[in-house]
Amino acid sequence: MPVYSMTGYASGQNGPVGSHSEAEARPTAAGRLGVEIRSVNSRFLDLTFKLPEELRQHETALRELLTGKLKRGKVEVRAAIENTAQAGVVEPSVKLLQRLNGVQDGIKAWLPGARELSVADVLRLAGGDSATRGDWASDLIDVTAKALDALMSARQREGARLAKMLEAHLAQLRTLVEQAGPLIPQLVEQQRARFLERWQEAMGLTGGTLPEAAQDRALNEATAFAIRIDVAEELTRLNSHLDEIERLLKKGGEIGKRLDFLIQELHREANTLGSKSAALELTRIGVDMKVLIEQMREQVQNIE
Repeated sequence: MPVYSMTGYASGQNGPVGSHSEAEARPTAAGRLGVEIRSVNSRFLDLTFKLPEELRQHETALRELLTGKLKRGKVEVRAAIENTAQAGVVEPSVKLLQRLNGVQDGIKAWLPGARELSVADVLRLAGGDSATRGDWASDLIDVTAKALDALMSARQREGARLAKMLEAHLAQLRTLVEQAGPLIPQLVEQQRARFLERWQEAMGLTGGTLPEAAQDRALNEATAFAIRIDVAEELTRLNSHLDEIERLLKKGGEIGKRLDFLIQELHREANTLGSKSAALELTRIGVDMKVLIEQMREQVQNIE
């Protein structure tokens, strides 16, 4: 399955009345319908609809359409209806004129100072009435479905780009793990040699003998220090997490939350490696790891 980003944008619209396209020529929809879908990253799926009054009744159907394909992200859906009457000026019907006259009389009864409707006002209201007549359900679902398909394609392209960047960071982290591996036995051996040197110095100061308790304590401290600076276990876990991230990227689908958890584990192991560091080179490797892991964290937060 592809890797999807949660970031994307798409839009779609139907055509004006009179179009030769069957999908665009709706006798019940005298206007052009436009739909925009924007999405950004979020921990969960958060849908927001900004619809004109005549489309609000279809919000449930739109929600079902989007939840069928989107799993995570903050998604905003906007729809608008534009009057596209070919004549340019819509002649108001007698019924509309009667209704406007009655409304005007009622308003002036309460507000005697209110101005009367002008011809421009009447034409504007007539145009709005014409543009919003009809059932937009079929148009709205069709246009939103096409915009959603375009959004999924955009999110897939962005997801592929993010996956490629993550794979590049994985390769760099593996190189750092490989560089750190040979340093561990060297550090342990250096500590062993330093311990023997100090042991011999102490033996010389005491005439060649040390109390048995002092000998045991010195040996225990040397052993404990060798254990503390041995980060072989951390390197093994780092490799294991890198393998799992690579597997998830190849698998695709809903992997964002799992990747986020693994990035936290990578950061934990890199911190432990840095805290155990007994050599400047190992410290540098730990710092380089944390920089790469932080870059990966920013990218993973955009993956569905």
